[in-house]
Amino acid sequence: MNFPEGTFALGGDLEVRRLGFGAMRITGSGVWGEPKDRDEAMRVVRGAVELGVTLIDTADSYGPEVSERLIAQALSPYRRGLVIATKGGYTRPGPGRWVPDGRPEHLKFACEGSLRRLRLDRIDLYQMHVPDPRIPIEDSMGALAELRDAGKIRHVGVSNFSVAQIKRALAIVPIVSVQNSYNLSDRSSEQVIDFCAGENIAFIPYFPLAMGSLAKRGSHLRSVAARYKATPGQIALAWLLQRSPTMLPIPGTSSIDHLEENMKAAAIRLSDEDFAALGN
Repeated sequence: MNFPEGTFALGGDLEVRRLGFGAMRITGSGVWGEPKDRDEAMRVVRGAVELGVTLIDTADSYGPEVSERLIAQALSPYRRGLVIATKGGYTRPGPGRWVPDGRPEHLKFACEGSLRRLRLDRIDLYQMHVPDPRIPIEDSMGALAELRDAGKIRHVGVSNFSVAQIKRALAIVPIVSVQNSYNLSDRSSEQVIDFCAGENIAFIPYFPLAMGSLAKRGSHLRSVAARYKATPGQIALAWLLQRSPTMLPIPGTSSIDHLEENMKAAAIRLSDEDFAALGN
């Protein structure tokens, strides 16, 4: 299938469409518990695949465990070519609480749980969710390397890592993806994006629409959107796709209508002038 925004080969062997789907928001309020409308959440997950999504990103901490279970219930047995990426490295002792846990034993336990919930024999992309300041990155990465060697993980990724931390991880195990916050309003990972492009590592920006705050960028974004007969959100996603050839945005939603709107961003190509102006 020919996608307007192109594809990217994760790890050199998993070709995915560059515009994916983030499954954090199919859980309850505050990323805690079951979704308010479970049937709608299932329809959104299935709808993403029907619209051509080939990369779905989730984590054991979303719910916790709720997102992974819903994905399996909605999609298992999985369509050929569909990549389910998940993450471990957080515990959720309560609503609104996210506690890093990068202990090797925790990461191995978390991976086993994700395998069961997702109904998989091997996870195509398993990402360490966040560095744990208590645990050397080398120890955490060593655990993921062991899981990879055991055939339980195909590829390893990291999330919320700096360039220096990525280099430390790379010394232990091949890293095929980095997932950090990045959007038109949050440019804190510029150096990470450029490093990933140079190493042919996927950069997966979470919060690609800045949780709806892009409207604060004012009239210029709206005027660009009007010229392309698009929404500001679609323009924001199109800008991300043009920012780097290894960029894989994963906008999330709990609404079918919003899902369809997001996916239309793949067909938008900004002029050089508009791309540059939006980036300033």
